[in-house]
Amino acid sequence: MLKNLNIWFVSSLLISLTVIIPILTVFSSFFENTTNYFDILKNTFLFEYTLNSFCLLVSVLSLTFIIGTCSAYLVSFYEFPLSNFFKWALILSFAVPPYIYAYSLTAFFENYGTAYTILKNLFGEGNYNTHIPKFDGMLGSILSISFSLFGYVYILARASFLYQSQNLIDLGKNLGFSNFRSFYSVILPSARPAIVAGLSLVAMETLAEFGAVDFFSINTLTTGIYNSWIAFDDLAFANQLSFFLLLFIFALFILENLSRKKAKYHFNSRGGFKRKEKLKLTRHKALLAFTFCFFIFFMSFLFPLSQMLYWTIKFPENLFDLKIMELFLNTIYLVFLSSIILILFSLISNYGNRVSNNKMLNIFSTLSISGYAIPGVILAVAFITFVAWFDDNIIKTLGFLSIKKIFFGSILGLVLVYFIRFYSLAFNGIKSGYEKINIYVDESAYLLGYSKRKTFMNIHIPFLRNSLLFVGILVSLEIIRELPITLILRPFNFETFATTAYISASEDLLEAAAVPSLFLILIAALFIMISSKYILRDNNE
Repeated sequence: MLKNLNIWFVSSLLISLTVIIPILTVFSSFFENTTNYFDILKNTFLFEYTLNSFCLLVSVLSLTFIIGTCSAYLVSFYEFPLSNFFKWALILSFAVPPYIYAYSLTAFFENYGTAYTILKNLFGEGNYNTHIPKFDGMLGSILSISFSLFGYVYILARASFLYQSQNLIDLGKNLGFSNFRSFYSVILPSARPAIVAGLSLVAMETLAEFGAVDFFSINTLTTGIYNSWIAFDDLAFANQLSFFLLLFIFALFILENLSRKKAKYHFNSRGGFKRKEKLKLTRHKALLAFTFCFFIFFMSFLFPLSQMLYWTIKFPENLFDLKIMELFLNTIYLVFLSSIILILFSLISNYGNRVSNNKMLNIFSTLSISGYAIPGVILAVAFITFVAWFDDNIIKTLGFLSIKKIFFGSILGLVLVYFIRFYSLAFNGIKSGYEKINIYVDESAYLLGYSKRKTFMNIHIPFLRNSLLFVGILVSLEIIRELPITLILRPFNFETFATTAYISASEDLLEAAAVPSLFLILIAALFIMISSKYILRDNNE
C-alpha cells in the first residue's frame, strides 16, 4: 500500500511541477537583461499600452456587469415571453470569440458594408455611409469583448440568484422596498461573490485578448508582449511585460478582497431555505424584459452568426477555395488529443491528492491551477523561454541533441501549452466531482480487498463519468476558440478555423474570414448546447 501511495504521490507531484515551471518562468524573468527595445518602448508607447489596457478593462467590466447581471436577474426572478428560452440561449455568446465578433462588427458597419447594402435595397441609392455609425478602435474592442464574455457574469450571477431564499426577498418587501430597490439593496449584495468571480474571469480574458485588439489596432500590454517577441526577438522583455500584466491582474483581486473586509454573504434563517417564487410580468413590463433579453441574445449571437452566414452566401467561392475538411480535422485532432491528455492527467493528479493528503502536494496543486489566470500569449512565450534555456544550459551541456525542434512548431509543444493553460479547468472540474465521493467509499473498497488502482478504475471513474464529460466539453470549447497559443506554436502549414480566420482578417480579407469563422461558431455552439444541461442546473426551480 505504501508503494502505491508513493506512485500516486510522485505522479501527482510531477504533473503539478510540469504545469508550474513555465508559470514560474514569467516571474523569474523580471531580473533578466533586455535589448534596447525596452528603452525605446519606455520612452514611446509603454504608457499608451498600459493606459489602453486599463481603459479597456474598466469599460468591459462595467458593460459585462450590467448586461450579465440584469439578464440573469430577469430570467431568474420573472416569467415573461420566452424567458425559459433565454435562460439557455444567452450562454451561446460563448460560441463567438471576441476576434470573430470584431470581424462581424466591422463588416456590418464599414463603408459599403452589410448595413449599407440593407439600406440600399430598402430605400434605393443614397449617401448612407455618412449616417452609418462606425464601431472601430477602442469602442469596437470594448463591444466585441463585452458581448463575447458577459456570459461568465450571467452564468455565475444566475446560479447565485437561483439559490437565494424567498426569505431574503421577503425581507426587502417587509422593509417597504420596491422591486428595483430590493434588487440593488438586498439581492445584488448577496450575490456579490458570484458576480465578482464572473468579473474576475472577464478581467483575465480581457487582459489576455489578442485577436480583437490587434484587429482594431489597439496597443495593449498583450500586443506589446506579442510584438516584443515576434518583431524584436526580445523574449526577456516579453516576459517582463507579462510579469507586469500578472501583477495588474493580482492587484485587482487583492483590492476586491480587501474591499470585502469581514462582510458575510450567507443568509441564516430559522425557517430554513424557502423556495423562491417567480413573478409573472404582464403588458409593458413583460415587453421590456423580453426586448432586453432578445437584444442581448441578438447582439451576442445572432448578429455575428448572421454576418458570417451572409458573407459566406454572398461569396461562395471562399467556401470552395477553403480546405474545410482539413481545417475541421486539424481542429478536432487538437481538441481530442488535448482533452484526453488533460482529463487523464487531471484525474491522476486529483486522485494522487486524495490518497496522499500531503500538504506540500496540495500547495503545488494550488500553484499549478493558476495557469488559467495567465494569458495564452504569455504562456507561449514563457514556454519557449524555458525550453530554450533548458536546451542551452542542460541538454547541450550533457552533449545531447537539441530538443528545440521537438517542442517548437510541433503538435507536442502546442498540446503541452494547452495543457498548462487549461489544466485548472480540468483539475477543478474533476475535483468538484471528487468532492461528492465520500472518503468512506474508498475505505469500504479497501476493506473489500480493492487496491488503490482498482478503486480508482472501478469505482471513481464510473462515478465521475458526468464530470469527465463536462470537463471534456469545456476544455474542447476553449481550445476551439484559442488563438494566440495556436498562432505562435502551431506546426508549419498547420491551420485551424481560428488561425485561418485571423490570417484572412489580418490581410483585410473579411469575406474570406467569414467561412472559417462560421464553422468555428457552429462547432462551438454545438458544444455549448451539449453542455448546457450541466451549466444551467435548476435544482431549486
